[in-house]
Amino acid sequence: MPVPRLSHIPRFPAPAATGTVAIRTTPADAYRVVSDPPVMIRLSEEAHRARWLGGATAPTVGARFRGHNRNGPRRWVTTCRITDADPGRRFAYEVTAPLGVPISRWQYDIAPTAEGCTVTETSWMRVPLWFIPLAILITGVFDRIGVNNSNIGTTLQRLKRHLETPLPSTADRSRPSSEPINQQHGR
Repeated sequence: MPVPRLSHIPRFPAPAATGTVAIRTTPADAYRVVSDPPVMIRLSEEAHRARWLGGATAPTVGARFRGHNRNGPRRWVTTCRITDADPGRRFAYEVTAPLGVPISRWQYDIAPTAEGCTVTETSWMRVPLWFIPLAILITGVFDRIGVNNSNIGTTLQRLKRHLETPLPSTADRSRPSSEPINQQHGR
């Protein structure tokens, strides 16, 4: 796979990747999920684990969390610092590699609609040009912008499914998981 031309990689403040999805849920419910990194990793393509750092337990400006990422057999860790925590409207964080090398900014903007809300996920490249070849070696990703666009699409569709899928009722939760719903009611 060819190495991207460094002069064609969007740099901060120009967004590198973005996507939007309409979801039948409240802005508050959408925010509650996107602002909880340990929950969001279940919807993510590359991230597979996240944990709060420094005693943080909630999304507040300045709080940090550690992200554990993977691409096939490759693994890497990042540290993220929350920069925006506006419930129901925006959640954003900046990502750094070990030794504090800036990598990216990720942002979720939530806007109310007549039927729920839209969630727009955007990423910006902040990585210094000298670090890009190292990032390619670490992650195995030659086209970070293309991969981020694809991953954003996947994450947003999973977020939509997660928020629009009704929780089972109490009666459904007591039913053995192997028993089909219509058999329980004799239909």
